[in-house]
Amino acid sequence: MAGDPYAALGLTKSATDAEIKKAYRKIAKEDHPDLNPDPAANERFKAAASAYDLLKDPEQRRRYDAGEIDSQGQENQQRRYYREHAEAAGNPYAQSYGFEGDPDLSDVFADLFGRRGGAGAGFGARAGGYDMRGQDYRFNLEIDFLTAAKGGKTRITLPEGGTLEVAIPEGVRDGQTIRLRGKGGKGMGKGAAGDAYLTVSVAPHPQFGRDGNDILVTLPISIDEAVLGGKVPVPTIDGPVNLSIPKGATTGQKLRLRGRGIKGGDQHVELKIVMPPKIDDALAEFMANWRKDHAYDPRKGA
Repeated sequence: MAGDPYAALGLTKSATDAEIKKAYRKIAKEDHPDLNPDPAANERFKAAASAYDLLKDPEQRRRYDAGEIDSQGQENQQRRYYREHAEAAGNPYAQSYGFEGDPDLSDVFADLFGRRGGAGAGFGARAGGYDMRGQDYRFNLEIDFLTAAKGGKTRITLPEGGTLEVAIPEGVRDGQTIRLRGKGGKGMGKGAAGDAYLTVSVAPHPQFGRDGNDILVTLPISIDEAVLGGKVPVPTIDGPVNLSIPKGATTGQKLRLRGRGIKGGDQHVELKIVMPPKIDDALAEFMANWRKDHAYDPRKGA
């Protein structure tokens, strides 16, 4: 194709070999006709392919820069350059654009196109079309704390419309990525479907915290429960259970419920003594009389 091969790659004559290859890779990924059906993209790709064929060869590049050959590699009015020949009707290598002879560049598409067939079947070409793996989908998925802890199901909306039911595994963590094999975009030809990747965000819970597979809970108790002890209901991820509060319990004291966490973990309960909403006369008088003979310093030795 006529024109400045450097311009076709978006470069100048000072470009290095590495820059030439990088520029061609970028154009190939964006404008290859199997990836972009726009006719203008096809023309840009053909121009870039022709330019790369010329410039990747050091001797050809030298001769072009010296004015010995033109942008099509023609010399003395030579009309048949490789690119034109490759695109000629009936040529079994037509539309391959030279990838079979350049393994490095064929790797550009290794994650997009299968390699079915023999030489000349570039990009997974087969009779009647191409095999191409489907696109991977990526989603950010927020779930509630209990669904993350116990597992469950939710639904997501797919880019092309429709929904997909997703099974959330028990104990999934905030920031964890779930891979759903074959749940991405459909492949072309015999290409496999892509995968779906869900990055999980776990919403906070008003009562529960988490440390690994252990559940953390702060349990408010009254003065009399702290002094006298007793059975007090405490929430767990499986519903409330009764917890034995020892006599003389104090704020910050931790109790453990074995096996009440996530996947066999434990639940740790931190006690917090809460004063009554109002100190009435009876309570104040009782405490005043109690303090006369039972005063103590909770800050001693602190």
